[in-house]
Amino acid sequence: MMEEINNNADNVNFENRIDLSPLLDAITQIKSELRTVIVGQEKMIDQLLVGILSNGHVLLEGVPGVAKTITAKLLAKTLQVDFSRIQFTPDLMPSDILGTSIYDLKKSEFEFKKGPIFSNLILIDEINRAPAKTQAALFEVMEERQITIDGSQYILEAPFLVIATQNPVEQEGTYRLPEAQLDRFLFKITIDYPTQEEEIIIIQREHQLQDHGKLENIKPVLTRDSVVQYQSLVKQVVIEPHLIEYIAKIVVNTRENAFLYLGASPRASLAILNASKSFAAIRGRDFVTPEDIREAAVPVLQHRIIVSPEREMEGVTSTAIINQILDSIEIPR
Repeated sequence: MMEEINNNADNVNFENRIDLSPLLDAITQIKSELRTVIVGQEKMIDQLLVGILSNGHVLLEGVPGVAKTITAKLLAKTLQVDFSRIQFTPDLMPSDILGTSIYDLKKSEFEFKKGPIFSNLILIDEINRAPAKTQAALFEVMEERQITIDGSQYILEAPFLVIATQNPVEQEGTYRLPEAQLDRFLFKITIDYPTQEEEIIIIQREHQLQDHGKLENIKPVLTRDSVVQYQSLVKQVVIEPHLIEYIAKIVVNTRENAFLYLGASPRASLAILNASKSFAAIRGRDFVTPEDIREAAVPVLQHRIIVSPEREMEGVTSTAIINQILDSIEIPR
C-alpha cells in the first residue's frame, strides 16, 4: 500500500505550477522604493499593486495632505512607463483630455492631436472637480481602452491604468462622480490619517531631506513589457469552483440587502475575481483562498453600492454593510 502511494506521488506533475518568484522580487523592490517616502499605509500600497496586476483603475480618496498625489507619482517612478498627470478643473473640456482634430493648412486635411490620456499610467488629480460632460469622456477609455473621435478609433497601448484622487470632505466646486464611472474603478482606496508614531517619522524625514526632492532617488523596477507580462501571469492563478460560488453569493447579497438602495453589478464579481488572484500572487501563492476574496471585497464594493437613505441617516456606511455581508456568508473551506 505504501509503495502504491509513493508511486502516485512520483507521478504528480509540479511543472505546471506558476513561478511567482520574479514577481515577488519586483513587488519587494517596489515596496522598498515606496517606503523611502511613504510612511505606513501598507494596506494602501498592497491595494495599489493589486490594482496594477489586475489591470484595473484605482480611485484614491482622502482628505488633503495624506499623500494621495505623491503616492501615485512615486508608483509611476517605479515603473518605466509613459506617465501623464491631468489636473481636473470645472472648466476642463473633453478635448483637453482626449485630444482634438486640427486643420493642417499645408496638407489641407484635419490631423488628430492626441491628448494626455494617451499614456500608460494616468494620474487624474481631483477627479470630482470636472463637470459631467468631461467625466463622460472617460467612460469609453476606462472600460474599453480605446477612444472614438470623429468616427476613428484609437487603441491605447497596454498597460493603461488610471489612478484618480478625490477629496471626500470638500463640496464647493465639486461634482459627484456618476455611478457608471465609479463602476469602472476596480478599487476605491480610502487613505486615513497616519498614527502619531508615523507622523513623527514623516516630520523627521522632511527635516532630513533639506533641499533634496522626495522623488529624485526613486529607481524604476518594472518596464512596460514586464507589467503586461505579470498581468498575464496573475490571470493564471487557480481559483476553485466553490470560491467562484462564494464571490457570486457576496455580490448577489448586495442586491438583496434591505440596507442597500443599489447593489453591485456583475462587473464587481469579475473585479473581486481578478483582485483576489492578484492578492494571492503578491502573497506568494498560485491559488486563491477565501481570505483573498474577503480582502478584495471591501475596496471593490464600497464605491459600487448605495446605502438606503434611511440607513445613511442613521450613520450606516457601505463598508459596515459589506463587512456584515461577509460575516453572514459561510466561508468555504
